[in-house]
Formats: sequence, C-alpha cells, structure tokens
Amino acid sequence: MAQITLQGNPIQTIGTLPALKDKAPRFTLTKTDLSDGTLQEFGGKTVVLNIFPSIDTSVCAASVRRFNKEAGELDNTVVLCVSADLPFAHQRFCEVEGLKNVVAMSSFRAPDFGKDYGVTITSPPLAGLLSRAIVVIDPAGNIAYTEQVPEITQEPDYEAALTLLRSLSSKLTQTPPCACKQNCACK
Repeated sequence: MAQITLQGNPIQTIGTLPALKDKAPRFTLTKTDLSDGTLQEFGGKTVVLNIFPSIDTSVCAASVRRFNKEAGELDNTVVLCVSADLPFAHQRFCEVEGLKNVVAMSSFRAPDFGKDYGVTITSPPLAGLLSRAIVVIDPAGNIAYTEQVPEITQEPDYEAALTLLRSLSSKLTQTPPCACKQNCACK
C-alpha cells in the first residue's frame, strides 16, 4: 500500500501503482454516455490515465483542464481522466468547460480498477475514492511511467509525464530508415 497525505495527514491506498515495464492491467470503466470503455479499445496508442479523487475539486479539475490542453498536441495519444464520480458529473464538467481532447471515465461500477492500479484510498475521510496518480501506458500495453502524487491536494508533475509523452510521440512519427538502404521512394 502507498502512504500519501491529505493536507499533511497520512492516508493509505489499497496497494501500489503497477511496476514500470509490466503489462498494464485491463479494465472496463464507464464513459459519460454510460457505455463501457476498455483499455483494449485504445490499443496501439499511448494511454495516459489521469486518476483523481473527484472532478468537483479544484485540483482535480485543474488536472483535467491541463491534460485536455496538452492532449491536442500529442500524436497517437489518448488521455483518460478517471475518478469514482458518476458519469453525469464528468459529462457536466466536460461540457461546461468545453473539453474535447480527453475521455472522462468513471470507476463507479469497476472497483477492481482501483485495486488493480493500487489507487483506491482505504483511509477516512476519502475511503473509496481514487488517489491522485498518473499512469502512462505505451502503445504495446506496457507501463511506461507512473506517479503517485504524495499529497492529494497537489497537482501531479505534468512536465515529467509530458516529457515522456513527447518522447513516445516523436518515436512514433519518425520515418523509419529505407528498407533497401538506397536513396529511393520506398520510405
């Protein structure tokens, strides 16, 4: 379990984030239209899990806005904003804010998500909600980056995650060398 804090007071999560290079645990979450959304549907893309306690807090809302802004600049990348909020709250927030570059998803029907990713808070007063964390899954489905934010009222380290995302994005857009090793059009 991870030890984090809420305004300096210790709280715990059910486990720890998945290890780097491990296969990302599969999940089924609920989209704003109440349909299921799975990790598999984003196969072949870099997936960012922006995990947080509730869209109705200022820090959580700020992280969704920031990732919405950044997602439009990243190739072959999808940002999933995940909390235990009801899909209606996610939909309301995204509509009011005009957010189109992130996919809001709820874990309200999927308690295994928080368990598998080690982010369900087990200590009061936030027991049952998800902790603030960032998980990046590469296009092959492996864990490429994790951050368990140590103080739940703080924003994640956007620059660390974005540096990795830009690196993954540029690797995907680079032209591979010519297969015949001649100056030709087979690129």
